[in-house]
Amino acid sequence: MIRVGDEALDFTLRDQNREQFALSSMRGAKAVLIVFYPFAFTGICTGELQRVRDDLELFQNDHVQVVSISADSVYTQKIFSVREEFEFPLLSDYWPHGAVAQAYGVFNDQGGFANRGTFLVDRDGIVRFAEMKTIGEGREADEWIAAIKAL
Repeated sequence: MIRVGDEALDFTLRDQNREQFALSSMRGAKAVLIVFYPFAFTGICTGELQRVRDDLELFQNDHVQVVSISADSVYTQKIFSVREEFEFPLLSDYWPHGAVAQAYGVFNDQGGFANRGTFLVDRDGIVRFAEMKTIGEGREADEWIAAIKAL
């Protein structure tokens, strides 16, 4: 798994609106909170992303951009974002299947999905926060907020 102090690996994925997002496009402009999650429409995943939605200004503002990533298709991400009123990028790591999650060391090979990996990348592209939980373990968004405030 990518660790604190490592340079974040660049990636380009499509969001729920089929728009491309490149991590490198944020270099020098904003920090990026990357939230990998296993599956759209599941209990823990939905709850974690609802927390981001409900307190969006803490996770996405002039200083930080939040993106979420799963191996779900762009079409699934679109329906999920509309249903839950998510106004931040839900990126599809569908094909090659889970390639970005694999590069970040959070892909679950047996299940074919991303584990709950979270990475805060600063404006210079350096990872300042990193964690990984397995499929049944929820994460504490307050830890993400503290990491963002510490930048």
